Amino acid sequence: MSIKVLLIDDHELFCESIGQMLAGEVGIEVVGMGHDGRMAIELTNQLKPDIILMDISMPHLNGIEATRIITGQFESVKVIALSTSTDKRSVREMLIAGAKGYVPKTSTFKELKNAVMSVASGQMYLSSRISEIVVDGYVNKLAQKDDSAYSVLTAREREVLQLIAEGLSTKAAAKELHVSPKTIEWHRCQIMRKLGIQSVAEMVKYAINEGLICVGV
Repeated sequence: MSIKVLLIDDHELFCESIGQMLAGEVGIEVVGMGHDGRMAIELTNQLKPDIILMDISMPHLNGIEATRIITGQFESVKVIALSTSTDKRSVREMLIAGAKGYVPKTSTFKELKNAVMSVASGQMYLSSRISEIVVDGYVNKLAQKDDSAYSVLTAREREVLQLIAEGLSTKAAAKELHVSPKTIEWHRCQIMRKLGIQSVAEMVKYAINEGLICVGV
């Protein structure tokens, strides 16, 4: 039986290239591709993949939040981070969210294939670079005392913050999350209160610093 793989990356050319390479491997079936975190959740529900290769910095809903939701709803689905982000915070949050593997995009295709096969067989797979970060104890150390967005804000507040920081209006954000504009306004007030900030510009700066949105890619 083939390993069903779902690819999630907002760079479509990269996604298609990796998809073609994986599709040529015996025992692997690429069942679909998506380009943001919300598509990841929808496609997971529709296609029931075994493995999801998940980018981190994506519009509408980033890969960390998407992973948190997917691993919470679909116990049999395993997520492998495939990202240019190899900073300590991204690694920590992705692993805490439930990812079973982490491979930088600078890795070889052979390593990516090994990651897919290993995680599909029930093992954890971390590239050597990521292993160094984990072995250093960074994940455990920061989990004890954490003032990041992933600790200070709720999951819904982070979703609202990302959408606002990406430039969506209150009405557009409400439509995206299927809630009322008043609910978005309430969350925005809560975000500002918790973070001690007074303007949307400050929210955007905070979101960029926390890696909730990416700029210039």
